[in-house]
Order: sequence, then structure tokens, then C-alpha cells
Amino acid sequence: MGFQGYPKISLTYYGKTTSHADEVVVEFVLEDGADIQVERFTSKTDAREDEVIQSALVKMIERSEAKTVVQADGVVVVT
Repeated sequence: MGFQGYPKISLTYYGKTTSHADEVVVEFVLEDGADIQVERFTSKTDAREDEVIQSALVKMIERSEAKTVVQADGVVVVT
């Protein structure tokens, strides 16, 4: 749906391969020009399927009343 205003949350998944996300990084911006707040979650299983992490993400989105939520495509590979 594109940018709908602030607050804005961005989600990026990272892993050693494109098929397994070890970590998700959440970036929160309250308003234009505000500092970016960063939260990281790691998982031994795929973070995209970790119920605890996904539940925490949903709660963060709801509680922040984010108007824009952006998720990067796929898993960013880090070595």
C-alpha cells in the first residue's frame, strides 16, 4: 500500500541463506526526521515462522499504531 504516514515500522529478515532467517530487525520511526529505534530478534529456527517473534511483531505494530509497515522482500544474506 506504500507510505501511509508515521509512525513507520520496517521489518528486515537476515540469514546465512535465503531459505532461513536467523534474525529479524525492526526499525521504528515516530515521525519525519526522528531517530530510528532498532529492535532485533534472533531465532534458532526460522524467525519468519517463530510464533514468539511473530506475536511480538504484531504487538509492536498494534501498540505503536503504525500507519506504515514495510517488509523487505525475502531474506537478506549475511556471511
